[in-house]
Amino acid sequence: MTIAFGCVLFMGLFPYVAAGIAKKGFENYDNSMPRQWLAQQTGFRARANAAQTNLFESLPLFFAAVIIASISNAPQARVDLLALGFVAARIAYLLCYIANWPTSRSIVWTAGLACVVAIFLQI
Repeated sequence: MTIAFGCVLFMGLFPYVAAGIAKKGFENYDNSMPRQWLAQQTGFRARANAAQTNLFESLPLFFAAVIIASISNAPQARVDLLALGFVAARIAYLLCYIANWPTSRSIVWTAGLACVVAIFLQI
C-alpha cells in the first residue's frame, strides 16, 4: 500500500472522529434521532458536526486525485507527499473548527484544496 492510499483510508475514517467529538459525553443524546439532536447543539458540538460534514464533502475530489494519479503513474513520492499534506491540512482544519478560529480554518482549508489540485497537476 502506498502512503497516498493509506491517506485515503485515513481520510475515509477521519470524519467519524469529528462525529465522536460532536457527541462527546452524549449529554441527552438521542440515538433514535441523532441528526435532530446534533442540529440542536451549540458551541464546540455544533462546530465539530459542521466539520464532520465538510470532511465528508472533501473526500470525493481527494480520492479521485489519488486514484487517477495512481492509474496515470504520476510520481509516487510527490503524490505521497501531497496526500500527507492534505491529511495534515484536514487535521488542522478540524482543530481550527472546534477551537472556533475561522481565519485559520479557512487558511488550512485552502492548503488542503491546494494539495488536491497539486496531485492532479502531477498527472
